[in-house]
Amino acid sequence: MQSKIYGYLSSEESLGTVDGPGVRYVIFMQGCPLRCLYCHNPETWAMNGGYKVTPKEIITKIERYKPYFGKDGGVTFSGGEPLLQSEFLLECLKLCKEKNIHTTLDTSGVGEGDYEKILQWVDLVILDVKAVDEEEYRTITGRDMSKFNNFLETCQKLGNKLWIRQVVVPNLNDDEKHMCKLAKFLKNVKNIEKIELLPYKTLGESKYKTLGINYRLAETPEMDETKCNELEKQLKLLMGE
Repeated sequence: MQSKIYGYLSSEESLGTVDGPGVRYVIFMQGCPLRCLYCHNPETWAMNGGYKVTPKEIITKIERYKPYFGKDGGVTFSGGEPLLQSEFLLECLKLCKEKNIHTTLDTSGVGEGDYEKILQWVDLVILDVKAVDEEEYRTITGRDMSKFNNFLETCQKLGNKLWIRQVVVPNLNDDEKHMCKLAKFLKNVKNIEKIELLPYKTLGESKYKTLGINYRLAETPEMDETKCNELEKQLKLLMGE
C-alpha cells in the first residue's frame, strides 16, 4: 500500500494577483536549496518548517475559490522552492488538472524529482533567473547552475510557456553590461511570454535578525524603481521587443 503523501507549506494566499495571470490561489511551499544574497523569506529555507498538509486537503481549499479565477486565474505553486517537494507537487498538479484549474509553477528551477514528469502538468512557468553565468550565479545563490540548466532544457523540450523574472540589486546587476548578458542568454530561450525585472527590497532584513542569520546585503540600499523600469525597457529593446 502506497504511503500517504504530505507537503510542508509556509503560507497560502487566496486571492493573489502578482503570481501569474488573473486571480490566483498561491501556495508558498517550504524548503529551498539556494541561499540567495537578497532572499527575503529565510523562514522558508528549512524543509521541516511550516505546516503539514495532503494534496487533497489543499485542493479542497483551492476549489472554494475557483469561481473567482475566471478564464485567466488558477493556482500558483511558489516557495521556498516547490521542486524540492516533487512528489507532493506532482500530486497537487494532477488534482488541479482533474478540476480544470490553470497551474503555474513559480520556481528557481533548482530542486529534486523528475522535471519532465512535473512539467507536463504545468501550464505556465515563472522562472526566477538569478544570473546567466556560472561565477555570478554561484556568488548570488551559493550553488552551481547545473540543475537550473537542466530545468530550463526540460522546459524547452516540453514547450512550457515562460515568464522570466530577475531581481535587480544595486551595484550587483543594475547596469547595461548585465542587461546585455541577460538579453543574449534569453534570445536563445523559446516560449517567453513576459519578462520582468524586480527591484531589490530590504523588507526581509528584520527576519534575518530574528532568526540570528547574517544578512550579507545589510549595507545595500533598495533598488530605485525608476531605474529598474528603465533597465527593463533597455532589456526588452535588446531583445527586439
